[in-house]
Amino acid sequence: MMRNSSADIRQSFLDFYHSKGHQILDSSSLVPDNDSTLLFTNAGMNQFKDVFLGIDQPKYFRATTCQRCIRAGGKHNDLENVGYTARHHTFFEMLGNFSFGDYFKRDAIKFAWELLTSKNWFGIPKEKLWITVYETDEESFNIWAHEINIPCNRIIRIGDDKGFPFVSDNFWQMGDTGPCGPCTEIFYDHGDHLSGGLPGSTEANGDRYIEIWNIVFIQFNRQSDGLMIPLSTPSVDTGMGLERIAAVLQCVHSNYDIDIFRALINATAVVIGSSNVSGIYIKSLRVISDHIRSCAFLIADGVLPSNEGRGYTLRRIIRRALRHGNIIGTKDTFFYKLVRPLIDIMGLTANHLRNKKSMIERIIKTEEEQFERTLERGLLLLDKELSRLTGDTLDGGVAFCLYDTYGFPLDLTIEVCYERNIKVDQIEFERLIEEQRYRARTYSSFNVDYSRIICVNHQSIFSGYEYIKQSSTVTALFRNGQSTEVINSGEEGIVFLNETPFYAESGGQIGDQGELIAYNMRFLVTDTQKYGPAIGHHGNISEGLLRVGDIVDANINKFRRLCISLNHSATHLLHAALLQVLGDHVSQKGSLVSDSSLRFDFFHFEPIKCNDIYQVEDIVNSQIRLNLPITAQMMDLETAKTKHSKFFLNKQYDKIVRVLSIGDVSSELCCGTHANQTGDIGLFRIMSETGISSGVRRIAAVTGEYAIDIMHQDVKIIRESASLLKSDRYRILDKIIALIKNNSQLEKELQQFKEQKAIQDSAVLCRYIVDVGGVKMLVKHLDNVEAKILRSMVDELKNKLGSVVVVLSASFKGKISLVVGVSKDLTDKVHACSIISMLINKIGGKGGGRDDIAMASGSNAASLPQALNDLSSWIATKLSFKIIE
Repeated sequence: MMRNSSADIRQSFLDFYHSKGHQILDSSSLVPDNDSTLLFTNAGMNQFKDVFLGIDQPKYFRATTCQRCIRAGGKHNDLENVGYTARHHTFFEMLGNFSFGDYFKRDAIKFAWELLTSKNWFGIPKEKLWITVYETDEESFNIWAHEINIPCNRIIRIGDDKGFPFVSDNFWQMGDTGPCGPCTEIFYDHGDHLSGGLPGSTEANGDRYIEIWNIVFIQFNRQSDGLMIPLSTPSVDTGMGLERIAAVLQCVHSNYDIDIFRALINATAVVIGSSNVSGIYIKSLRVISDHIRSCAFLIADGVLPSNEGRGYTLRRIIRRALRHGNIIGTKDTFFYKLVRPLIDIMGLTANHLRNKKSMIERIIKTEEEQFERTLERGLLLLDKELSRLTGDTLDGGVAFCLYDTYGFPLDLTIEVCYERNIKVDQIEFERLIEEQRYRARTYSSFNVDYSRIICVNHQSIFSGYEYIKQSSTVTALFRNGQSTEVINSGEEGIVFLNETPFYAESGGQIGDQGELIAYNMRFLVTDTQKYGPAIGHHGNISEGLLRVGDIVDANINKFRRLCISLNHSATHLLHAALLQVLGDHVSQKGSLVSDSSLRFDFFHFEPIKCNDIYQVEDIVNSQIRLNLPITAQMMDLETAKTKHSKFFLNKQYDKIVRVLSIGDVSSELCCGTHANQTGDIGLFRIMSETGISSGVRRIAAVTGEYAIDIMHQDVKIIRESASLLKSDRYRILDKIIALIKNNSQLEKELQQFKEQKAIQDSAVLCRYIVDVGGVKMLVKHLDNVEAKILRSMVDELKNKLGSVVVVLSASFKGKISLVVGVSKDLTDKVHACSIISMLINKIGGKGGGRDDIAMASGSNAASLPQALNDLSSWIATKLSFKIIE
């Protein structure tokens, strides 16, 4: 029997299936490649999704992987359970074996049983294993019962849930439509000392019987009307969590007691300074040790903390870990210090973290420091909300806003409120949380009709590296998403050819445009897209008709292609220059290469200084002037990696890849079209540098004729500006600085004049003072007065009148402003904030302030007169009852 460390288990699984003819494939990225329906990679089959859908052809008929997975957002979200159960994780490793039209149920079941029970492999006692099958899957039942010889009373049939067809724990489907099929699951009995019943029973959620392996038989294509069409090549998709099988083989019940987590928990305790790894803080230590895995691997795969999408989930995971550090009692930044022990503990699985260790640490540390500021801000906002509170319960919406927008934990809100004898409406908070979870689930479960996905059963040969024209045969036509034999004049459709010079959009490069021409037929190609190994030409027929089997001349728009190719080569030069100027941490986060411009997104911690932008631009232009050769070479992926070629971690590459080299300046895996030498680019010009999310910058640039046009426009603007300023082009800047300085002085003098006039006008307003319950009160609306001046007038009236309540409103450029001032001696009876809140409720808008001064802006001008009229009686009521706000 094998050794039982997690590393040994992982390797033994892969070795076993390799011995059965399976190709061992690397884990794909945690960020799914070209799949908008998934937030994160959450199963081993994700990287083979297009194969199961029939969009792509399998490169291997048998494969095995150990896939890194995240379940912390979208449809599959285990985040809130982590640390409180024995088996939930945000990050886990999924062991899987796959058959693409090769073996099916019999071999899949036999392989699994041999691996689990053979003394040469996992050696699990057979009597500890239980089997479930889909209720009507007689084939699987018979294989287990009559070939594996499992007693029938240990094979449990699981039917449909609540009568809905094919809605069952033992029936898998990719979506409401598309590939699906029954599955058989293998459960391990941890022993009768634990509570819980058999699968399918009412006590199935207990801890005794734990699913360790799910074997899915993909044999149907479900249509939108519910019809199940048998697949011509049924396949197998399996998944077994490494952490779960490790718990079984290491004779522990909880995943958090396996070797990896024991080491991580101990390392976490050391970093935090806690000597107790089994007491009241064990749940928090489990949370932190789980979360450092997901955070480090997500950042390594290109996800950065942000306020939306994947980055938002990462930020939530980091902040949840930090909150649990606070629970334990740590006051300092600590989470980033766990990256090093994580890499050591995870071994080979963490290899791709090693080169990015410093970057991962820096990102996490920055997020920790930002969260500390967030907590401070959250406390100020909470104090402000509590100061406005009239009852003894804080609204759940306020608590949710603090939690969702500012990352302020609910338990901290409850703690602060408790100290002031205030309750929190947790029912409303939980309702809003559940709404948020629902939105997150739907983020990754778009209603994709997989039965309508365009699948073409042939490969299109791309000849566009050598040719811009190509005689070719029409192999398939689609109109309105459906296969057709003919497209008529005036109709739109998609044309597939056996060979084409048209480049299909990929790698950031847009698809080609052009024409398909035959006798009395012209098809205008407006876009070109990939459909697995086939290339689809989108467009419409301007004359004639087109049939499957017709011969056409495929002609691309050669000038547009040339411009695209120049921009693509310039993008590679830009990437190399950024690495040279900013550092090795720069990594591509996306790009767009069109005929008119290029856009390059990349990881960098801060805005780029002007001098650095100039330096990047100069480096690229110097490489252009050197007229370096641009060459492409096909080589195997591993050789390409050893040559330090740049590639995307979240992209799946073929075994043979195309390496694009520009002199000795740049080497990248790239299938795009390029110039022949850098001199063809002509000129490179950076147009803008902006931030698009936390840690991600974007450079937009132009090349060639477009760059020259921009240069001409800039010169024209400079000349016209010089003429207006009555200056020459070399003294424009001095002139502008002088004008700005002079204008600033004039604005300052004008503001002083307005304030002096406001003081004078304030004296006139004294005539509008009324007595309300023995208190002087002044309420007045003014026209065409700025908010800043309105504030000065209120301050002047308070100083002049002593004990008074002043309420002034004004309209200025279509906007309503409100300022309320209450003298210090009256703030124990009425607050300026309370008056502002009352007015906001009447006219809409927003505002706030202190007990003695408050400001607001509103939008409903029609409601203002009545709101001001009601104010005197409202304040009178407050004063008569002497209610302290």
